[in-house]
Amino acid sequence: MTRSHRPLRTARPRRTARPVVAAVTALTAAALVFGASACGGRATTHHKPGTSHEQAGGSVGRLLTADDGSGNRLRQVDAEGAPSVTVAVRPDSEDGWNVHLTVRNFRFTPDSVGGAALLGRGHARLFLDGHPLARVYGSWYHLPASLVRGSGKGGTELTARLYADDHTAWAVNSAPVQATTSLSEATSAPGKNGAATPRPDTTLVEIVVSHGKVSPDPGRTEIKKGRTVELRVRSDRADHLHVHGYDKEAALPAGRTVTLTFTADRSGLFEVETHESDLLLTQLVVR
Repeated sequence: MTRSHRPLRTARPRRTARPVVAAVTALTAAALVFGASACGGRATTHHKPGTSHEQAGGSVGRLLTADDGSGNRLRQVDAEGAPSVTVAVRPDSEDGWNVHLTVRNFRFTPDSVGGAALLGRGHARLFLDGHPLARVYGSWYHLPASLVRGSGKGGTELTARLYADDHTAWAVNSAPVQATTSLSEATSAPGKNGAATPRPDTTLVEIVVSHGKVSPDPGRTEIKKGRTVELRVRSDRADHLHVHGYDKEAALPAGRTVTLTFTADRSGLFEVETHESDLLLTQLVVR
């Protein structure tokens, strides 16, 4: 009886199982390799070459379905501690304008563009009359007059808006974090290149008030007696500007740059402040 069962032993099932075991081992190893790179690896800050920017969900704020009007979704955060920006424009002595962005609770991170959204980091974009103009990775940007003329737009309103590294727009109360100023207000006496040329007898003082902070820090401005003083003040909240000693006043509408001009015909120390917020903006020393 045992001899009659010998042909069944020639099938040797163990040999046929070896390729199956090898295949399972290979698949397991591949799964471990890919799983480690996808889940256990270090998070990348840039999108892969040849791919589009990804709007990462992340855990920062809340990604809204609405966008900023240019196709970038809004990323809403609480008002307390949220990024903020103010924009000031001054004519360049040779061409165009110099745009200055003053940010709060925010840091420019050009090396991380395309990565995940981190609170208080990212870049800014400039819009001319609502149309995209430039991407900005720092506080200063030179706006050539030719770029404004070449846009074919009216060139009246310049808006600076803050974005996260994943290109979502920072938002508070469902509105983009942004500030707007007027190029026409920054242009008083066009020069040969279309930019405003400051008068040689004028001392220009530019001040920005944002979230109760004065920029630049309040100090003393030396002025020669008889010169014209041109104060350009921009506040993110409605207030009132007052130059003590000269009794010069001007309303400060929220988000607009106001220019107050007078002749420094009196010697002494004169404080410039806001009434409602009671902030010292600068001190004028006229000699």
